[in-house]
Amino acid sequence: MKSLLFKTNLNCASCVRMVRAELDGLSGVEAWDVRTESPDKLLTVTSDSLRISDIQEALAKLGFEAIPVV
Repeated sequence: MKSLLFKTNLNCASCVRMVRAELDGLSGVEAWDVRTESPDKLLTVTSDSLRISDIQEALAKLGFEAIPVV
């Protein structure tokens, strides 16, 4: 299992609710979490099969960005 980490513009609980269905429905996502209290609004996605671009595309469809943290 690998964890993918992203800086996002998910600023609040309402933003998180907006992406919940998209991330929950994305095949390959084992777990995910957003720390909106972090200055970088960090999103962690745990998966064995997803690529960085899969997460970026899923969030972009909803108007959010996901910048990979290396």
